[in-house]
Amino acid sequence: MKINQMYVNLPVKDIQKTKEFWTNIGFSINEQMSDDKAVCIVMNENIYVMFITEEHFQTFSERPVPKGDTTQVLVAIGLDSREEVDQAVNAAVANGAYQHEEPQDYGWMYHNSFWDINGHGWNVMFADPSQMPSQS
Repeated sequence: MKINQMYVNLPVKDIQKTKEFWTNIGFSINEQMSDDKAVCIVMNENIYVMFITEEHFQTFSERPVPKGDTTQVLVAIGLDSREEVDQAVNAAVANGAYQHEEPQDYGWMYHNSFWDINGHGWNVMFADPSQMPSQS
């Protein structure tokens, strides 16, 4: 089996602020899949994040929406360079997010992270598997 698209659905309090946050970082919106209850952020041609108002999100699950003081999921995204990783995290922080932890550099893999304006955790990474140390 091979997945041809991925949609991550996350609850948010304010669609407009969420839309501004993600477009200010540099991502685009799929307007056809967005309305006053949800905004569809295009991560790439096959990966999307649907940020859905808490009220509407609740119609998809019988479980309560987290209040922002727990971690349900950490979303990891890969970019093409260490510089892009830091640019994305710095842009997020400049637009209201906050740094999750200090950047980690493993030589072959580099990652940085932030909590977005809705409290969702994002690990942003660059990896070069050809530089991965062998397991000996």
